[in-house]
Amino acid sequence: MLWLYRYTRCLVVVSLLLIAAGGLVTSTDSGLAVPDWPNTYGYFMYSFPVSMMVGGILYEHGHRLIASTVGLMTIVLAVWVTRVDGRRWVRQLGWIALAAVVTQGLLGGLTVLYLLPAPVSISHAALAQIFFMLVVSLSVFTSPGWLNQYGRNAAETRGLVSDVILCRLAILTPIVVYLQILAGATMRHTGAGLAIPDFPLAYGRLVPPVWDPGIGIHFAHRIGAVIIVMLVVALTAHVLVR
Repeated sequence: MLWLYRYTRCLVVVSLLLIAAGGLVTSTDSGLAVPDWPNTYGYFMYSFPVSMMVGGILYEHGHRLIASTVGLMTIVLAVWVTRVDGRRWVRQLGWIALAAVVTQGLLGGLTVLYLLPAPVSISHAALAQIFFMLVVSLSVFTSPGWLNQYGRNAAETRGLVSDVILCRLAILTPIVVYLQILAGATMRHTGAGLAIPDFPLAYGRLVPPVWDPGIGIHFAHRIGAVIIVMLVVALTAHVLVR
């Protein structure tokens, strides 16, 4: 199990690199630098000449290479977990992670083939975060600390579970963070990033004096950021105090 835990940690790192690479593709407008999929300018992905990886092609093709690596690593993870972990729900999480990364790859292909439609691009970004949460969770659930209950006795464990405020904050905070990610992806892929040109005010006021869909999405993202800060501070303070 120790080697499985170390492997999941490696997958977490590569998955985070994949998300960063995806962000670079969007930030550099390189989503259509490679117009075909799953090939790259007619080449099999791994046979594409390094000399042609320039400009936007470097970002888009590099993103595909990292994504395929994550996909292969997730196949290994799902099989490995199934073979060595006796917990059914952990084995199921492994296969759910594999289904998520396969779906993620298909959404990435559709994004290219259909010329960056906003709904598909937003779904692609949103599912990336779910997959990342899955592999992080699997890393936690296979860790020695989790398996040993972090050295707690039964009474300490019951005390944590009975802490209603902690449980609610620990559940609510990541939910709101994920909603904020969805709002951010929507803002980015609908071109609403500059719908409100000033900061921290909105057109010189606390609340925008005019509204349209872009302004609404942008302002919702700002409000979400404030709510998340309050939740994270509350959760951190509760953990430190208790």
